[in-house]
Amino acid sequence: MKVAIVHEWFTTLAGSEKVVEQICNLFPQADIFAVIADPSLVRQTNFLKDRHLYTTFIQHLPRALQSFRTYLPLMPLAIEQLDLSRYDLVISSSHAVSKGVLTGPDQLHISYVHSPIRYAWDLQHQYLRESALHGIKGWLAKWMLHKMRIWDYRTAAGVDYFVANSKFISRRIKKVYGRGSDVIYPPVDVDAFELCEQKESFYLTASRLVPYKRMDLIVKAFAQMSDKRLVVIGDGPDMPKLRAAATPNIELLGYQEFPVLKSHLQRAKAFVFAAEEDFGITPVEAQACGTPVIAYGKGGALETVVASSDASKATGVFFMEQTVESLTAAVHAFDLHAGEFVPSVCRSNAERFSIKRFRTEFSAYVDKRLVEFQNTFP
Repeated sequence: MKVAIVHEWFTTLAGSEKVVEQICNLFPQADIFAVIADPSLVRQTNFLKDRHLYTTFIQHLPRALQSFRTYLPLMPLAIEQLDLSRYDLVISSSHAVSKGVLTGPDQLHISYVHSPIRYAWDLQHQYLRESALHGIKGWLAKWMLHKMRIWDYRTAAGVDYFVANSKFISRRIKKVYGRGSDVIYPPVDVDAFELCEQKESFYLTASRLVPYKRMDLIVKAFAQMSDKRLVVIGDGPDMPKLRAAATPNIELLGYQEFPVLKSHLQRAKAFVFAAEEDFGITPVEAQACGTPVIAYGKGGALETVVASSDASKATGVFFMEQTVESLTAAVHAFDLHAGEFVPSVCRSNAERFSIKRFRTEFSAYVDKRLVEFQNTFP
C-alpha cells in the first residue's frame, strides 16, 4: 500500500507537527507533501530528513519561507497541484488547506483536523480586529476569506473520514462542514516531563506572544496582584506590549530552551492559560510535571483539565470570561485551595494524552477505516 502524508507547512515544530511526526513513525515508507518546507528544518528533523518530501510552487516564490502566510490566497490552488494519484491511502494533517488535496474514488482520504481554517470561519472578526485591516485592505481581506470559506466547504466532500483533535473541534467540523468526525487527542510527550512534588510560589505562563494567546490578559491581571509573582516564557510580536504592562512582580524571560521551560513547569505553583485553544498541549505538559492549571474555560482546556469541588481530585480551575476580573477571581480561588492539589493526580490525568496512546488509537483507526473502505469495492 502506498501512503501519502500531507501537511500545510514545515517552518517550525509546533503541536500539529508533533502529530505529523507520530503519523510518519506509523508509516515509515510514506511520502510527505507540504505547501512549503524550510530546508534547514527538514535536515534537522529525524522524521523528515530521510523521506521523499514534495512541496508546491509557493516554495519558490519571493520570501516564501519568511512570509509564507502572505501567500494564503494562492494556497488552495497550490495544494490542488500536488499529484497524489499513485497513492492508496492519503492522510492529511489540516488546519488550513491540506485537506483540499485531490483524490479519486479508489483512494482513501483520512483528514486529521487541528481546526477548520480559524480565521476564515468563526474567528474571522477577531482576526480582522487583531490585524487592524481597514478600508480597502479590510474589504479585500473579507472578500478573500469569503472565497476561502467557499473553497474550504467544497473540498470537505473529498475527505472520506474526519478525525478531530478534540470534541471542541469535532463540533466545529460539524458546524462548518456538516460532517461527523471521530476524536483522537494529539500526542503529548509526557515522558519528557518528570513529576515534581515540590512547588515554589511563582505562577507560570508560556506561549508564543501573539494576540490570540491572550498573554496580555495574564500580564494585566497579575499587574493588579502585586503580591503574586508571575514568570512569562516566550517571545513574539506582543513582547513590547507586555513589557509596557509588566510590573515588578512580573518577570519576562523571553524565549527559553526546553530544559529551562521544563524546570519552570515543574516548580511552578500553577500554570496560567488564557487562550481559547483547539486542544492546548502546554497545559497537559504542565500537568505531566504535577503542576495544576488555571485555564480559560472554553475550547480544548475543558477536555484536558479536570475541575472539581474537591481539589484533591482536580487538576486545575477555570475562569469563564477573558477578562482581568474573571482571571484574578480564579487565581484567588485557586490560592484558597492551592495546598490541596495533588501533583500525582495531575500527572495521571496528563498520561491520558501520551504518545503511545495516540499511536495505538490512530493505527487502529486507520486499519478499521481501510477495511470499511475496501468493503465498498465490488
